[in-house]
Amino acid sequence: MKHITSRDNSFFKALLKLSGSSRQRQKERQSLLDGIHLLQAYLSSGQQPQHLIVTEAAFANRELTGLLKKIPDVPITQLPDSFFAELSDLKTPSCILALINIPNPTFSPAHSKFCLLLEDIQDPGNLGSILRSAAGAGCDAIFLSKGCADVWSPKVLRAAMGGHFALDIHESMNLLSVAQALPYKLFATSPHAKINLYQADLRGDCAFAIGNEGIGLSQDLLAVAHQLVSIPMHGKTESLNVAAATAVCLFEATRQRIA
Repeated sequence: MKHITSRDNSFFKALLKLSGSSRQRQKERQSLLDGIHLLQAYLSSGQQPQHLIVTEAAFANRELTGLLKKIPDVPITQLPDSFFAELSDLKTPSCILALINIPNPTFSPAHSKFCLLLEDIQDPGNLGSILRSAAGAGCDAIFLSKGCADVWSPKVLRAAMGGHFALDIHESMNLLSVAQALPYKLFATSPHAKINLYQADLRGDCAFAIGNEGIGLSQDLLAVAHQLVSIPMHGKTESLNVAAATAVCLFEATRQRIA
């Protein structure tokens, strides 16, 4: 195990850039997982981190020490608490970070069975929550437009709670091209739709297009959707948070498939 005691250390400076820069993450195709539970989810997906960064307190955590025994060949570097805190944006930093390679997507839209097209989802918490729901509902792929938040940022990773590792994630996509390549129906929500979500036939392979928090889907994507559906609302409520609306759509599709 290595110990870093200087902020001028090249590895520490590289980690600092990675933790705070979307551009750096894209350039290096790497990111950081913050905390034991994200690391557990990553290992459960059959992957191994490139490097582990820990505090001295990490070795007093029985859950973590048990986890480390499963990956004895992964190099470990220990940092002082103050250095570690610079790499984590948590108010109470965890005791471990895992450096991982960002995986490349493995299949095309035509090979997907149940996916999401996300257009300009800008809030990291919303994006992470959507990925978490998508993984839980059995989606296999996510296609993100260039205007989406950085899907591999620490905030999105934490909000997704391991959802990334169950999905084939395609970044900076032309969603119109994706929609045209899908060999099955693309659904989109609209308050002006003639039928509601629960009247639509969502059995079999399908996709949902989800739009920006403020303005929704672009007219171009709405135009290529095979069917528009609304989510019924009670009282004077006009709309749901985009992450909540996505979860409603995904789990209704899942319900219909297993009914």
